[in-house]
Amino acid sequence: MAIFVIPAFNEEGNVPRLLEDLESRPELWRGGWVVLVDDGSSDGTVAAARAHEGDLPVEVLCQPHNQGAGRAFDRGFRHALEFAAEDALIVTLESDTTSDLGALEEMLATARSGADVVLASHHDGGELVNVTAHRRFLSRAAAYAIRRTSGLDAKTVSSFFRVYRASALRSAYERYGDGLIRESGFACKAELLIKLDRMGARIAEVPVALDWSKREGESKLRVLPTMGGYARLMMRQVVTARERA
Repeated sequence: MAIFVIPAFNEEGNVPRLLEDLESRPELWRGGWVVLVDDGSSDGTVAAARAHEGDLPVEVLCQPHNQGAGRAFDRGFRHALEFAAEDALIVTLESDTTSDLGALEEMLATARSGADVVLASHHDGGELVNVTAHRRFLSRAAAYAIRRTSGLDAKTVSSFFRVYRASALRSAYERYGDGLIRESGFACKAELLIKLDRMGARIAEVPVALDWSKREGESKLRVLPTMGGYARLMMRQVVTARERA
């Protein structure tokens, strides 16, 4: 079973296309469903998601106001884990259609073969297509800095596109509780990966292309707040390392 946890903020033009793409690939979700967490959108994102017709079950959770990807993922994970079996897989991806669903079958197979977390890697054999220079720089710089400060052995640390074993996420919540996802912005995915790695999670990467031209509208990533999130995260890694020394 695969449960999809997808945060969305003002993605009215993209959500219908994403759900239609998933609908056309029942082998990826049969027996599972989509949990779309609307992060306080001011457009028609919620209505667009609820208007989806087909066999793919879509559940919409609404945040009262925009709180960031971290809060959206936290709510979606907690909700999914209420119903997920121990062997269920939880898939996260971008709501803007830039995640290559063609790679998901291999990612799911890798998880079923024993990995606790499977990363869609844009840097380890994958590629960034039609992505702006500043986003390329930010992605590579963040990955390098996180690896240096945390000891994490992963090439892509910030992409939303991942597969988690439900039992691994449950164990992480049992250990960290409300502190599992402290970062509210895009740095939340690096934070979660670091904590799972420290718990001994088996992490694998699958090469995937990210094509930014597939989305409609502008990216929601804001460079300065995102850099601030990574800076806080790295500082916590330095402090933790000193405390352990």
